Amino acid sequence: MQTSEVKALLFDVFGTVVDWRGSIIREGEREWTSRGMAVDWAAFADVWRAGYQPAMDQVRQGRRPWVNLDMLHRELLDRLLAQFGVTGLDEAAVAHLNRVWHRLDPWPDAVVGLTRLRERFIIAPLSNGHVALLLNMAKRAGLPWDCILSVELARRYKPDPEAYLHAVALLGLQPAQVMMVAAHLGDVIAARGVGMKTAFVRRPLEFGTDGAPDQPDGACDIVANNFPDLARQLAVP
Repeated sequence: MQTSEVKALLFDVFGTVVDWRGSIIREGEREWTSRGMAVDWAAFADVWRAGYQPAMDQVRQGRRPWVNLDMLHRELLDRLLAQFGVTGLDEAAVAHLNRVWHRLDPWPDAVVGLTRLRERFIIAPLSNGHVALLLNMAKRAGLPWDCILSVELARRYKPDPEAYLHAVALLGLQPAQVMMVAAHLGDVIAARGVGMKTAFVRRPLEFGTDGAPDQPDGACDIVANNFPDLARQLAVP
C-alpha cells in the first residue's frame, strides 16, 4: 500500500486500544465482589457489551434523540443489575460502576505502539465513546493522543458515514489521507466506504479465550497483529 499520502490515524477504542472485557472482569473481582456483587464477571461484561449496539441503534435510527454513551451504559446497567439479582448498591456506587468504561486498561502493546506511530502521524481516537469518557480513559491509561475525536462531535454513532467524515474534516484532511484503525470489520468497512484507508488490527482475546473475534476481509489496506506491527508496516522507524 502507498502510505505517503496518509497523514493521520484514527483509532477505534473499545476492543482495539483497550481491553474492555478483561478490565471489567478485573475491576469486578478486585473491587465489586467485596461489595457483595457475587456475579460471574465475565458473563456480566459480555451481557453489558451485548446491549451496546442495540442501544445505539435507537439513536442511529432516530427513535430517540442523541444521548452519550454514559447514559446508554447506565440504562443497560440498571437492567443488568436486576437481571443478575444485584441489590443494595446506592446511587453513588451504581454511578461509579457505570464509569468503569472510563477506567479501561490498554492492551499491552497499545501505549508503546501509539507512541511510536505518533512520531510520524497525527493519532486520535474515533470512538462511540464521548469526549469526557475518552479523555478520562486517556489520562488514566497514558494514551498519547494528539487530540480527542469522538462521534459526539458529529452526534452520529458509527458506522454512520457522517461520524467518519466529520472527524476527517475536523483534521482539515481528505478521507484518503486518513487511516481508520480497528479490530472490528464493520468499522473498517464503513470507513472504507467513505474513502478512508483502513488497517485491521487483530485482537484475538477481545472476547476471552473462548470468544470469536472479528476477522479481516481481503480489502483491508493493512492487517496487523498489534500496534508495533502496524508501525512496522507503515515504515515508522
